[in-house]
Amino acid sequence: MFRSATGVVTIDAAQDPRSRFRRPIRSGPVPWMLPAIVVLGLFYLYPVLDVLRLSFTDATLIGDHENYTFASIANTIGSSRLPGVLLATLIFVGGSIVGQQIFGLILALIVIRGETRGLLGTTLLRTTALVAWVVPGIAGGIVWQMLFSEAPFGAINSLLRLLHMSPVAWLSNPAMAPWSAVIANIWRGTAFSMVVMYAARKGIDPELYEAAEVDGASSLQRLLYVTLPMLRPAILVNMILITIQTMNTFDAIISLTGGGPGLATEVISLYTFNIVFRNYDLAGGSVMSVLMLMISLTLAVIYAGFLPREEQS
Repeated sequence: MFRSATGVVTIDAAQDPRSRFRRPIRSGPVPWMLPAIVVLGLFYLYPVLDVLRLSFTDATLIGDHENYTFASIANTIGSSRLPGVLLATLIFVGGSIVGQQIFGLILALIVIRGETRGLLGTTLLRTTALVAWVVPGIAGGIVWQMLFSEAPFGAINSLLRLLHMSPVAWLSNPAMAPWSAVIANIWRGTAFSMVVMYAARKGIDPELYEAAEVDGASSLQRLLYVTLPMLRPAILVNMILITIQTMNTFDAIISLTGGGPGLATEVISLYTFNIVFRNYDLAGGSVMSVLMLMISLTLAVIYAGFLPREEQS
């Protein structure tokens, strides 16, 4: 604050207490983030809130009005089909997580070993693995349906016959069909796990392996005591992503088995699809969508609890 020659008292902007509240808004990240916040809220948050609202109604796809009620929640959660759906989902998601993590790690280590030794074909191996990732789920399901087919042209059973082995009822046996769906999903998702494991493995300090080799550690010991502990954050983050992705997978299953035989492969995402688009029950589908969201968030929180803290790192 100072007095000018004319006697007018002027307040310096730097000393104005209100400028301390205005400056962070003008120069901070809020104005730049506002468009992204609006887009995310409009296209992501609003649909979630609307699904949550519909779960408390009796809305249908063919009705022009809706009433608020808890009957949809009670009927959907109390359905006799839900335990079988959850069991099929557990097999599908659990098997996919284990298989994609293992095969993704194996492929990543093979590629890195090939690059270290200058072997030809490592680029071809990576490209071949990534092809399965970019193939649409419907197309992948059709391909595996032909491979698993029990008809004379079924590739896998034809190979078993050439080896004088009995054919396997890959898709018609209720006990075998869920694992056939798991195999198809592992084939499709292993490439993503390979990319995650490859990037994490390349980030490990080579001096750790040199020190372990000087100490006389074998290849298996270096894998168990150096590679896997250092890959723990990547494995857990990858597990979260695989869980969420697999929980929402229904296109590959609907083209592979259609949820059959019977209801053996009707996972929760396919069950939700059938409720909405076959039974026209929008409220029931909303309830199942909220249930899927709660399961995914719960599993993500559990996985995140095993991530190493910053001070531990």
